[in-house]
Amino acid sequence: MEEREAEGKVIWSRETIPRVLRIVSTRLPQRDLISLLLVSPWLHRTLISYPSLWQVLDFHEMNNAGDRLVAALSLPRYKHVKHINLEFAQDIEDKHFESLKSKFKDLESLNLNGCQKISDKGIEAITSVCPKLKIFSIYWNVRITDIGISCLVKNCKYVVDLNVSGCKSVSDKSLQLIADNYQELESLNLTRCVKLTDGGLEHILFKCSSLQSLNLYALSSFADEVYKKISFLSRIKFLDLCGAQNLSDEGLSYIAKCKNLVSLNLTWCVRLTDVGVIAIAEGCPTLEFLSLFGIVGVSDKCLVALSRSCSKTITTLDVNGCVGIKKRSRDDLLQLFPNLRCFKVHS
Repeated sequence: MEEREAEGKVIWSRETIPRVLRIVSTRLPQRDLISLLLVSPWLHRTLISYPSLWQVLDFHEMNNAGDRLVAALSLPRYKHVKHINLEFAQDIEDKHFESLKSKFKDLESLNLNGCQKISDKGIEAITSVCPKLKIFSIYWNVRITDIGISCLVKNCKYVVDLNVSGCKSVSDKSLQLIADNYQELESLNLTRCVKLTDGGLEHILFKCSSLQSLNLYALSSFADEVYKKISFLSRIKFLDLCGAQNLSDEGLSYIAKCKNLVSLNLTWCVRLTDVGVIAIAEGCPTLEFLSLFGIVGVSDKCLVALSRSCSKTITTLDVNGCVGIKKRSRDDLLQLFPNLRCFKVHS
């Protein structure tokens, strides 16, 4: 009897507890997981033995993030790290990336959003040690130029998700590099990249036919002829054209050929009328999100057309500021779109 109890305790400690720990630990924040390492040598060994627990480094909004990153990446347990998040982290500079010598062959996702001390030199250094990078985001960085993007496409051949929103020094040269090297790109965010012209965007539209998400928020200078070429993107699901002042009904009619559209932001596309929106209604039956905010040229007629094809799918619809739409109260809209949950996108 005693032998059985002893055997049961051994099985419990050697098999059951580690199995439970492995399940629970996957749900813990990084800071709590590291704290567990200090509880006991046995627990330390147990947790370290599970590589899947050490695939994420999250230093977002932390102080001394650069030193923390270098210290963490020097530890053997992070040699297979897949995701690094430094979004709005403090004290992260080029020198921290330049000090990294080992290659992180499993790194797939790198978030540098808001890391404004990082320049092209930092991008060259970090991309040179992560050849399998798939997701790269560097929102709101005015120091990054075409040189940084050239380093990215040279060192990282498998990027499918790229966010350069707010990188105001990026030009058409970068878009040409992206188009030539990332033809399997699925998501691209160019918000407020104010140096871009029609020619740069055309490179993307001609060559990146796998795009499912394209964000052109607050880029008002593109010509209507370029918007028509968005129709080349047969797989596009998310499209943000907020502030596209030159987009006409004809241009939107071309975009309506993108039958897989789920989300479309037409906020402040001031040239549009019912004609263009009706074309979207007829061409995009799976639409779930639509913003017509601030468009005075549309009327109740376009909503009726939308309800015929998208009444069961649309869950977000913003018609605030559309003075031509008379029946735009919550009750009026729910009669046309019974699954509507969000009535205001912009405040």
